[in-house]
Amino acid sequence: MRNVMRWLAACAALAGLCTVQAQEYPSRPVRVLVPYTPGGITDLVTRITAGELSKSLGQTFVVDNRPGANSILAVDMVSKATPDGYTLGTVIAAHAANQTLYAKLPYDSIKSFEHVSLLVTSPLIVCATNSLPATSIKELIEIAKAKPGQLTFASSGIGAAAHLTTELFMATTGIKMTHVPYKGTAPALQDLVGGQINFMMDTPMPAMLPQVRAGKVKALGMASDKRIAIAPEVPTLIEQGVQVVGGTWVALLAPAGTPKAIVDKLSGAAGAAMRRPEIKERLAQFGIEPVGSTSAEFTQFLKKEVAKWAKVIKDANVRID
Repeated sequence: MRNVMRWLAACAALAGLCTVQAQEYPSRPVRVLVPYTPGGITDLVTRITAGELSKSLGQTFVVDNRPGANSILAVDMVSKATPDGYTLGTVIAAHAANQTLYAKLPYDSIKSFEHVSLLVTSPLIVCATNSLPATSIKELIEIAKAKPGQLTFASSGIGAAAHLTTELFMATTGIKMTHVPYKGTAPALQDLVGGQINFMMDTPMPAMLPQVRAGKVKALGMASDKRIAIAPEVPTLIEQGVQVVGGTWVALLAPAGTPKAIVDKLSGAAGAAMRRPEIKERLAQFGIEPVGSTSAEFTQFLKKEVAKWAKVIKDANVRID
């Protein structure tokens, strides 16, 4: 009985310590690792979120870009950091896909982290080169079926959201196209504009929509469940009879073992930031939808994403050498 009482007292003391830590947190600057170079959706959303967290929590949230190894370098640093809330990281859809794409990761995409918040989502826009005689998804499918494997599609890299969503699109519609991976969106889009590539998907901004509106490529559809405010004239794939939704997202992670009270504090502050009208308006200019989920909601979302892309990767036999 005495041992039980001691154990209960120890648990109560630990709970009290965690509560005090959460109340005091953050008492010094917090580092937020970004697994990509400055610019682009991940960096943009991270910097907006860090700025808002700095205001609401009274400490500086410092953005630290650590690109490399398809996001694995920075994400591994987060997984191995002290779980005290002072090292965080942002990830995108590639984080869910990497769990299956790589035979061996230095961390588990789900178990090695506390899932703070799903910050935003962004659908992919489907674009074709002007020389391709298709003005809709239906016409694209018809051409692809008449010429199996002859049409080419670009992506920003093997296993990227653009690549895997196109694989899902092909599987859903029963067509076959040839994948041409690039090192980033910019060179892929350059070849789409030049006509060397027939088709590609990517986020609407900052690269794709300006090219559409300049008349250099044509938009065939949006891989979303509804039209987006920045491009209301572009119909969704679902509207055109193709049940495919795909895109990227940005989320905030902490190392596994970070006290729940701190995770909840960060999650609440991030969610409040994403609900601010001025933040919503700013993100909408990039075709980005703010979410600001709870930790539990993000955990469920991430598990579904890992399972969804695992099936696509295995069915399409996608490999990273």
